[in-house]
This record gives sequence, C-alpha cells and structure tokens, in this order.
Amino acid sequence: MTERYIFGDEAGTPRFHLKDSRYFILTTVTRPDCSAGDALLTLRRQLAWEGIDTHHSFHATEELQPVRDRVFDVITALDFFIDATVFEKRKVVPRNRTSEAYFYQFAWFYHLKFLCEYKLTQPNLRLLVVPATLGERKRRREAFANAVRNVVAQVATVDDAQCAFWMGRSDPCLWLADYCCWALQRKWEHPGQPQPDLRSYNLIKSKVRSEYDIFEKGTMLYY
Repeated sequence: MTERYIFGDEAGTPRFHLKDSRYFILTTVTRPDCSAGDALLTLRRQLAWEGIDTHHSFHATEELQPVRDRVFDVITALDFFIDATVFEKRKVVPRNRTSEAYFYQFAWFYHLKFLCEYKLTQPNLRLLVVPATLGERKRRREAFANAVRNVVAQVATVDDAQCAFWMGRSDPCLWLADYCCWALQRKWEHPGQPQPDLRSYNLIKSKVRSEYDIFEKGTMLYY
C-alpha cells in the first residue's frame, strides 16, 4: 500500500479583528516518507558542530537569517509538494466563524477536500494527516483536533486515513511545514510594506502545487 504523509501548519490566527492578521493561511507539505525530517535533524547537528545556536526546533520566525538560509538550502533540495489555502478573514461570513474551532474546521475542510478530490486519487493509498497543534490549553487542543478528525472522516477518499496531533517542535517534518508556511505568509501578509517579501517564497516556489485564495473573487467585507 502506498503511503502519503501530510504535515500542516498555519499562519495568522483564527481570530477576527482589524488589529489581527489579515489572512489565515493553511499550508501542508506532502511526502511519501519522513526522510525530510532526517535531513533537517542532520542540519541541526551540523550547526551545533559549527557552534551556531539555533531554536530548539527550526522555527522560522525565531531563527536568525543565517540559520534560515541554511534551512532553506536543505529544503530546496528535498522532494515534496506544498499546498496552501488562503483565507482573507474579513471576507469570512459570520456563520463560518462562530468559534475559533469552527473556523479551523471550515478551513481544513476546503483544504483537504481539494487535496482528496484532485491530488490524492491513486488506489491502495493510506494517509497520515499531522497538523501542528495549536495552543497550550488542553480543551482548545482537543477542539482543534476534533475539527480535523471530522474533516478527514468527511472528505478522505483513500483506503485508510489517520490523524496525529503533535506540537510543532516535536517532529522535524512539522519544521518543514513551518518554514514553507512562513515563506507564504511573508508573501501575503506585509502590513506597512509596499511590496511583499518574496525572498523565501521564491526559494520554494517550484514546490508549490496549489496556492488558492478562496475568496479572491469576493467583495463583501464583514468587519
């Protein structure tokens, strides 16, 4: 049976306020195995040998640019697909944001529905979906986990689909998703700047299989 691993991360928050992020960007990376994580662990050890301090996990927003450069050097040599669904939060109708967990489920539904209908169609396929866990509070974590479980149960068309919910720092394949999501966020979210920051995005652009602004044609703003 063929295996596919989907590791996910999000940029922006599932909160709706003018002072908050404009976009919620759900990003997943798809791999046939977890060797990408081995490559990133090898880099972390190499940087330690060189006396270079890093975050305890590779976390793009918290690393210095020289470390980011080394991580992207490794990432660009890997074979994987990036899929991103972009939600401009002001265009989300109120009924789809009655709670953070409900919006989170809404976002994952449209993201995974597209993947399962158009990108994961081969027979004898089993799928492991691993979102980076949001938040430290147990009740909040459980609400988000149940949201993804419900979506996978609704849309997965493969022979076997399972979910796992791990903290982003705990698995190096989630570090890969974090870096890709961060690069996408730098493209889309640039408050106060006339132009997006495409430096990191251009490094991974060839691996972007889909990048869908779900409300691109919408004009109604709800706040």
